[in-house]
Amino acid sequence: MNRASLIKHIFEKKSYLCIGLDPDLNLLPGSLGKSPKDLLEFNKRIIDCTKDYCVSYKPNLAFYESLGSSGWKILEETLAYIPSSHFVIADAKRGDIGNTSGKYASAIFDYHKADAVTVAPYMGSDSIIPFYEYPDKWVVILGLTSNPGSKDFQFLTLESGEKLYQKVISEAKNWGNEANTMFVVGATHPNELAEIRKIIPNHFILIPGVGAQGGDLKEISAFGLTKEAGLLVNVGRSIIYASKGNDFEEAAAKEAEKIHDEMKTYLSMYTFS
Repeated sequence: MNRASLIKHIFEKKSYLCIGLDPDLNLLPGSLGKSPKDLLEFNKRIIDCTKDYCVSYKPNLAFYESLGSSGWKILEETLAYIPSSHFVIADAKRGDIGNTSGKYASAIFDYHKADAVTVAPYMGSDSIIPFYEYPDKWVVILGLTSNPGSKDFQFLTLESGEKLYQKVISEAKNWGNEANTMFVVGATHPNELAEIRKIIPNHFILIPGVGAQGGDLKEISAFGLTKEAGLLVNVGRSIIYASKGNDFEEAAAKEAEKIHDEMKTYLSMYTFS
């Protein structure tokens, strides 16, 4: 999906919600079993009840890889089930020497047909460039993450006076362009998001950390939205596990709808469209 199509979809649906499809066998509702086939059924039912409220889905590959070959099959069938209208991000956080990254890129884009992949930039440009060889595909670069350990390295001050995450974003924005590059910025860093917008005023930003991790949707929307939207906000656990009872679909739909309605307001307030 190219940039124009993504922007069009966001404004038509009045939503910039991305739903994380990170299913855990131990957390499936009691009405389902605990086998891989039940996990696939869970994914399908979550997609069915939320697709009207979101523009994107983001399966985290670790939740599928951990199940071995059956997990890969579930991932394949889940990706095939997602409507073609929705932007699909393979949350893989890849990044290795060039020829290995090339194989990772082929797996994500040629085989799984995802629209985007998350990558870790700390090995430098040659570990990321192979992902840019696919037209109309997106590279989603880790910029400033939402986990507590982000403070271990990402906030280190360099001799230039920049924080390490600022240097990474400033350099990595030149590896691609606004039409094929996004950055991950955690919702738990709203003040830093405002500063990051000065570095990448027009790039799309993928925001994890709203919901279960405590990020505030209004705050990050105010700091992050642009006239072309420029945001995808990922919400996972608070939607897909909104209920562990027989009403899990209704609860997930209700939570997704609530976020959608809030986003509709912020698009009107902050995009000046």
